[in-house]
Amino acid sequence: MFRFKKSLLSLLLALLTPTYGFATEHFCVAVDGGFGNGGTTFIGTGFAIPGEGDCVPWSGFTKTASTVVLTTFGTGCLSSDGKALTISVSSADPSFLGAGTIDSDYIQFFRQETKNKFNGGQDFGYFGGSAEVTTCTSSLEHLPSTHD
Repeated sequence: MFRFKKSLLSLLLALLTPTYGFATEHFCVAVDGGFGNGGTTFIGTGFAIPGEGDCVPWSGFTKTASTVVLTTFGTGCLSSDGKALTISVSSADPSFLGAGTIDSDYIQFFRQETKNKFNGGQDFGYFGGSAEVTTCTSSLEHLPSTHD
């Protein structure tokens, strides 16, 4: 009969327990200059670009106008050749859009080589306009407790 020490048994249980990774970075997309510059910024909390031919969930918030913060959810997909990133999101904010209203944005980025950064893109949705991947600053990442 086998006798396990508590520490070995704990190690085995830890190895068998599913783990979930949490990205600590945020991913920001500025449309028409981004928040604070007359445009809109989508902040994907914990979002990381998926692997080639894969899609991952997008969740976070969107900042627009001077004080508007919308709750945003959707999906980001990277093409199989790694050259096109598509982010499809929907946003809600009853004070800004109206009760029961959800807007949608479909944002596309392209690059020539998979090692290059994504250059200028386009938002074909509610906020529509030119889009770019931008640095997530602490002011963008700040989610206020009260907003429109």
